Order: sequence, then C-alpha cells, then structure tokens
Amino acid sequence: MEADQYRVNGYSEIEREKWNLINSTYNTLEQLENYKNETIHFEQQRAINQVRQRVLQQALQGALGTINSCLNKELHLRTISANIGMFGSMKEIRNN
Repeated sequence: MEADQYRVNGYSEIEREKWNLINSTYNTLEQLENYKNETIHFEQQRAINQVRQRVLQQALQGALGTINSCLNKELHLRTISANIGMFGSMKEIRNN
C-alpha cells in the first residue's frame, strides 16, 4: 500500500515536472521569436538607412558634378566669394 502511494506520488511529481519543462520551453521559444523579430526589424531599418545614405551621397555627387561642369572660372570664383560672404553673415548672426 505504501509502495503504491510512493509510486503515485512519483508519477504525479514526474507529470508536474513535465508540464513545468513544457511551459518553460514554450516561454523560451516565445522569447527567442521576439528577439528574432526585433533583430529582423533592426536589420531592415539599418538596410533602409544605408540605402538612403547611398542615394543621398550619389545625388550630391551628381549635383556637384553638374555644378562643376556648368561653372566657368569667373562664375566659380564669384560663387565661392558669395558663399564666403554668406558664411560670414551667418557667423555674425550666430555671435550676436
């Protein structure tokens, strides 16, 4: 009779441990799925930002190439002078 009671208690303990292990495994898998999704989202954002940066860089290079090909020497010097004047004005505004 006592042996049967130990056996029943043992089976009950095994069953509880089995369900604890199943629940723990489920929770771990859920966490891993969340981490995976966060990593995918992060990598997608990083790729999007890299593409944006590359497009902007190419656009600026193209604009600079267009400007340089259109400017003659005199116009180029006048543009530089105007930019220097503009930066000087901005510096004065910032210092006030």
